[in-house]
Amino acid sequence: MSIPNYKKKYLDEVRPHLMKKFEFTSIMQVPKIEKITLNIGIGDAKNNKKALQSALEELMLITGQKPVVTTAKKDISNFKVRRGFPVGCKVTLRKDFMYEFLERLVQLHYLELEILEVCLLSPLMVWVIIVLVLKSKLFLLK
Repeated sequence: MSIPNYKKKYLDEVRPHLMKKFEFTSIMQVPKIEKITLNIGIGDAKNNKKALQSALEELMLITGQKPVVTTAKKDISNFKVRRGFPVGCKVTLRKDFMYEFLERLVQLHYLELEILEVCLLSPLMVWVIIVLVLKSKLFLLK
């Protein structure tokens, strides 16, 4: 398996630069990303099982990993939630999966910024660009 681009860039460029800039004596002193956690909280999960299921499917589609259902830790009477009720889902990404997700996220954000610039210049092209971006997002998520 090949090394993700962002991990390679961190190891080859960012880490040595940080060591020089902050005069670290050990590589272990250099800050690094350990994990990325994504979560979705669903207020109506106890009544609407389909909402929870769709959130699970969305997170699985976005990250490529199966999410974990989170449950309420204590009773909250105002929200009619009891301990153990499902309230959302989460995914934790580490190592290579984390760097690949970060790269895709940054690329998507960069595409959206470009779209905003183009939309400001020519409003007639908005629909064409939206379709192209949706197709590119689906391609990047695969």
